[in-house]
Amino acid sequence: MKFPELQNAEKYAGLYVFDFGNDHVAVGYTADEIAVLLESERYKDGKVYRIHRAMPDGTLELAGVSRRMFDQEDGVFFYAASEQRSREGFERLCALAAQSPPPCRMKLQRANVPGAKYPNVSAILFPAECTHDVANWLNAAGFDGGEFVEGGPSQVTTYYEAQPAIVERRQLRPARSGARSAEEVLATTHLAIQRIPA
Repeated sequence: MKFPELQNAEKYAGLYVFDFGNDHVAVGYTADEIAVLLESERYKDGKVYRIHRAMPDGTLELAGVSRRMFDQEDGVFFYAASEQRSREGFERLCALAAQSPPPCRMKLQRANVPGAKYPNVSAILFPAECTHDVANWLNAAGFDGGEFVEGGPSQVTTYYEAQPAIVERRQLRPARSGARSAEEVLATTHLAIQRIPA
């Protein structure tokens, strides 16, 4: 892969590189924009890399990301013995998102799970590619919202299979993902640098 010369390369950490093939790559996509490319018939076979570290000299440390990570849903589930404890955890998550916006789009649900040891749950559901970012966000806030916590894609399946009764729900979004419309993403694939981070 031949990369374009990046000014302030260190600001690209956390963004993505898309390899279109034929020695054509583009740098600086968000996760939502990568999802747009992978959903398009024309670019469905492209390769995706996340920029984990970027050095001032332009050196990039990349990690390959499978397409599945953009299709798969992950989650964190805070189980509580009482409905009141669950409601308090849900409200604290809403307050946290207002104070410190989440790192990606996510669904927040407060539900009752029949047959569970702790039937009251506050669930956060998000794209699997954002797992580390969500964990860092919760850890930085010191969030603790239940007697028992579970997480991972398999727990998402278990949660849906239990057919939870949703009591409350919210859609949480990052402060500004900077993601462009699908039309704009698809119209600018010829640009080697997709954005210049602030």
